[in-house]
Amino acid sequence: MNIQAYLEEIGAWALTSGLQILLVIVVMLIASRVIHIAVNRAIGRVGGKDDPEVYKRAETLRSIINSLVSVVVFGIGLVIVLGQLGIAIGPILAAAGVLGLAVGFGAQSLVQDIISGFFILLDDQIRVGDVVEIAGRGGLVEKVNLRMVTLRDLAGNVHFVRNGSISTVTNMTKEYSRYVFDIGVAYREDVDEVIAVIRAVDEELRADPAFAETILEPIEILGLDRFADSAVIIRARTKTKPIMQWSVGREFNRRLKKAFDQRNIEIPFPHRTLYMGQDKQGSSPVLRIRGGRDRLES
Repeated sequence: MNIQAYLEEIGAWALTSGLQILLVIVVMLIASRVIHIAVNRAIGRVGGKDDPEVYKRAETLRSIINSLVSVVVFGIGLVIVLGQLGIAIGPILAAAGVLGLAVGFGAQSLVQDIISGFFILLDDQIRVGDVVEIAGRGGLVEKVNLRMVTLRDLAGNVHFVRNGSISTVTNMTKEYSRYVFDIGVAYREDVDEVIAVIRAVDEELRADPAFAETILEPIEILGLDRFADSAVIIRARTKTKPIMQWSVGREFNRRLKKAFDQRNIEIPFPHRTLYMGQDKQGSSPVLRIRGGRDRLES
C-alpha cells in the first residue's frame, strides 16, 4: 500500500468514524457540564445559605452527585468511542467482570471504604462544614465522598481518613452545639451567689447583639457537680448554633472572670495541706521553717 492510498484511508476514516468520535467527545463534555449546572442549581434552590444545616447537607450532596455524574457520563462515552474504533465491547466487558472479581478479592479495603461511605452518607452522619472526631482525628470536614473524609484541624493540618477505618463518628455540630462549663470556686464562697452571677453574665451575653442570634437558649445550671481538692465545681451548659459553641464559651469565660473579680469571688489555685504525723504517744515533731536570702561572698 503506497502512502497516497494510506492517507486516503486515514482521511476517509477521519470523515466517518473520526467525526463520530469527536462528536461523542463533544457531546459527552457538554452533557457533563449541563448536568453539573442543573444539579448545582437544583441543590442551590433547596440548600439556601440562611440555614447552615441545610446548606452543609446540600454541599455534601452536590459533591457526591457531581462525582457520580462524571463517572457515568465518561464511562458511557468511553464505551461508545471503543465501539467506533471497531473494538468489540462484549469481550472487554466480560474480561472486566472477571478482572473486577479478581481485583475485588485483593481490594477488600477499597470495597469496605465504599460500603462504609455509602452508609455514612445515607445516615447523614457527616456533612461538609461539620466539626467531627473520627478514627482518632478531629477537625472541620472539607470533603466527603464514598472513599474517604477530608478533615482540617485547628492547626491547619489536613487528615485523609478512609471510610473503612471509621467505627465511631462524633459530630460536634449536628443541628446545634453545646458548651459545657465546669466553674470552680473556693469552698468559702456562697454557691447560690455564684449561680446568680453566672445567670447574670449569661443574660448580659445574650443581650449583646453580637451573640443574641448565636445563643439559642438561656444557660442551664446543672448545679454543684463535685467537690474537688481545692474548689467546688459548678457545672452548666449553653446551647448555640452549630460550630459557634467555642466562641460563645470563650466570651462567657472572659466576662465571668471579670464578674468574679468585681465581687471578690475567689477562683482557687491548688492547695496542699502538710501533716507531720504523730508517734504512738500522740506527740508530733516540731515543724521548723527557716527563711533567708542567699548571699554571694567574694
